[in-house]
Order: sequence, then C-alpha cells, then structure tokens
Amino acid sequence: MRKVVLNLAVSLDGFIEGPNGEYDWCLADQDYGMTEFFAQTDTIFIGRKSYEMIAGMEDEYFPHIQKVYVFSDSLNTAANAKVEFIKSADFDERVKAILELDGSNIWLFGGANLLSTFLQRRLVAEMLLSVHPLILGSGKPLFTELSNRVDLLLQNTQTYDTGLVQLRYALKPIFDSSLLDTPFVHSGLDDF
Repeated sequence: MRKVVLNLAVSLDGFIEGPNGEYDWCLADQDYGMTEFFAQTDTIFIGRKSYEMIAGMEDEYFPHIQKVYVFSDSLNTAANAKVEFIKSADFDERVKAILELDGSNIWLFGGANLLSTFLQRRLVAEMLLSVHPLILGSGKPLFTELSNRVDLLLQNTQTYDTGLVQLRYALKPIFDSSLLDTPFVHSGLDDF
C-alpha cells in the first residue's frame, strides 16, 4: 500500500502561514531534501485553499507529479488533466482506492483541516516537518480540530546551516487492548 507523507514548512511556534496568509518566511535558498522527496512521490493530496494558490500552474510547481487530488465540495473542474476532485461524501472510498493503486508515495501538501481529517483516520504514514528558525506569533496553526491525541515516533532529524531543522515522524501504532479480552483458542500445536 502507498504511503501518505505530510511534508511542509512550519514556524517554530507551529504556524504554516503568517497572520495574512503569507509564506515569505519559508526558506528557499537550497534544496532541503526536496529532490529526494520528489523522486519518491508521484501524487499529491491537496485542500481547496492550497490548490487555488497553484491552480493553472500544477506542471510548473510539480513537474514530476502524475496526479493531483483536490479535496473540495465547491470545485469540480480544472484545466489540467492530472487534477481530479474528491468530495467529502466520497472521501473514505476514494482515498482507500487511491492508496491501493500502484505508485509511489503520496504528498499530503496543504491544508490544516485536510491534515486533521487524515490524522483522525490515521491515514498519514509519515510527517516531514521543516521547522524554520523564526517565531511568527500568529497565523494559521499546523494542527487544528484534532479530537484525539496522536503519538509519534521520531524517525530522523536533519539540520541545515540556515537553522532549519527537518523532523521526520511516523505515527505510533495504536495497540488494541480489546484483543486481550479475546479468549485463547488452542491451535492444536502441542509440540513446539
């Protein structure tokens, strides 16, 4: 099954946009591992607001991406053939089908609300957070509307001379304690 990987820039105080929706604080002076990331990624999941910022420039921004899935109940047409829309009523069925398709990783690109939906359904395999060396003070927070705690396992850290630190996390598996209530059934294997 394909992996959904969140990869985005975040300020030290947890914002993904400044107070006026600005991104001018994001460092772009070097690659920051994006070439390697794109080599392992062929699909993007993106929210409506993030998509509207790049609409019509999909090939310019993401030349190696084969498919862009936009999660929106209000948009339904795009000029680019690689763009497809997913309505909220079809979310579970469509995402499950996409994850089962052959392909590389899927980049969960944008939208704090979309991230919350994916996290609540435990559909994010990894989170690659590029923590920028600044404090915005206000803006759009990375995590919103989460109803449950999400425990993470640190997989890797990468530091850069600019002060940017990339943190790679995996979601910690949830142990289903109800399995302990299931009675043991003898398997017939007496001699092991």
